[in-house]
Amino acid sequence: MDLQSIELRNLDVQDYQELKKSMKSAYMDMDEDYWDAASIKKLIKLFPEGQICVTVNDVVVGCALSIMVDYSKFGDTHTYKQITGDSSFKTHTDKGDVLYGIDIFVHPKYRGLRLARRLYDARKQLCENLNLKSIIAGGRIPNYQKFQNDLTPKQYIDKVKYKEIYDPTLSFQLANDFHVRKILRNYLPEDSRSKGFATLIEWNNVYFEEPTTAINNKTVVRIGLVQWQMRPYNNISELLKHAEYFVDAVSDYQSDFILFPELFNTPLMAEYNHLDSARAMRELAQYTQPIVEAFSKLAVSYNVNIIAGSMPKIEEDSLYNVSYLFRRNGSMEETTKIHPTPAEINSWGMRGGDEVIAFDTDAGKIGILICYDVEFPELSRILASQDMQILFVPFLTDTQNGYNRVKFCAQARAVENECYVAIAGCVGNLPNVNNMGISYAQSAVFTPSDFGFPTNGIQSEATPNTEMIVIADVDLSVLNELHEYGSVQNLKDRRTDLYSIMFNGKKV
Repeated sequence: MDLQSIELRNLDVQDYQELKKSMKSAYMDMDEDYWDAASIKKLIKLFPEGQICVTVNDVVVGCALSIMVDYSKFGDTHTYKQITGDSSFKTHTDKGDVLYGIDIFVHPKYRGLRLARRLYDARKQLCENLNLKSIIAGGRIPNYQKFQNDLTPKQYIDKVKYKEIYDPTLSFQLANDFHVRKILRNYLPEDSRSKGFATLIEWNNVYFEEPTTAINNKTVVRIGLVQWQMRPYNNISELLKHAEYFVDAVSDYQSDFILFPELFNTPLMAEYNHLDSARAMRELAQYTQPIVEAFSKLAVSYNVNIIAGSMPKIEEDSLYNVSYLFRRNGSMEETTKIHPTPAEINSWGMRGGDEVIAFDTDAGKIGILICYDVEFPELSRILASQDMQILFVPFLTDTQNGYNRVKFCAQARAVENECYVAIAGCVGNLPNVNNMGISYAQSAVFTPSDFGFPTNGIQSEATPNTEMIVIADVDLSVLNELHEYGSVQNLKDRRTDLYSIMFNGKKV
């Protein structure tokens, strides 16, 4: 075969005669009417960029034909006749959200040159350029005729998926990142080799963005971490002045988030040294509401979303460890530590919360787990099931081995949930506060471990045990690509047929 040139381009009306020859050779096993010249001309007029051909030595040897549809009008149960408007293409709309593949073929003489892959890749690029949700098509399963007496279509598809059976169409589609969304009956009744069945296949556009009128629609998000030095304060005003200094500094870098550590306000316990530890912590809780009010104003004034570490809170005479999210639009959320440590229970009488909720923000969907909670992988998996993109972990650890428990688990959460994890802790000593002696921390932002991320899984980290801020940028769009095309896909590959997580009686 003399291959002087291979070109991918849009189909032209003048290509019809060559197209017809390739079409007839490609579909010799099907009794059907081939696309006539009028139909091809209509497709090119309606949607020229959707009609793609591949040429060898300037001869058309393959083609991919497509339309755009409003998929909600058809749903997952439709026929080829319905989706194409009985080949009238009245179903095509420039306001569609899905690129629908209505035909793709390569002349048998030129198979083995990966020309069909070029056509598929061109369709994917078109889907991304047009900001469409996905590519959907009805796919033949031509080898099913050999197994119809022994296998159901579902069993056949499963065997093709696990490479126990080869199907010239479906095997190729699966290898090109399509997945089977549904089995269709009577999609192409004339397809005798598929016995009237078809696969509804889909390729998801991970770069798709929902149309929005919001001013903030960020993909690259800037995170600021505060590695907070424990020091004496004479009153709450001094603590708030110190906190505002860090908010001001981080906002100067146009950060989207600032994370404070767990129980960063415990220096205020000094005046309660005459009380036992449990009573002193309850007295500290009286400062929480004034700090909440002040931080809410700081978030708006400095235009930054603040995760205010955690503070003690009393509800119905029970003591909890609570973290607060202050959005820069003035709204607020709170979440409670689920697992108090044995020391928190024994010394302070802390109780655990009972909700795990991911929060929407103008810079992505986030989760918050307070210190010890990050050591329980089920909690972050629950947040991941709610589409969390960034996990914030305020922590307070006394020794380096305590810190390493938080660090190692935080890095594991980033890998297994395919998300970013930001941790921030306190450093230094409080010799004048009973039961709050020493603190060790190295605040950091961790990433998944795959191409497109740092090889060590660390986006940025602080100097150990030094008061400072850390500024790091994370790209949320890379997470979408990781979910679909990562070297491994932890979220998608869970064997939910064997195991699952139950939370408050509901399966996650």
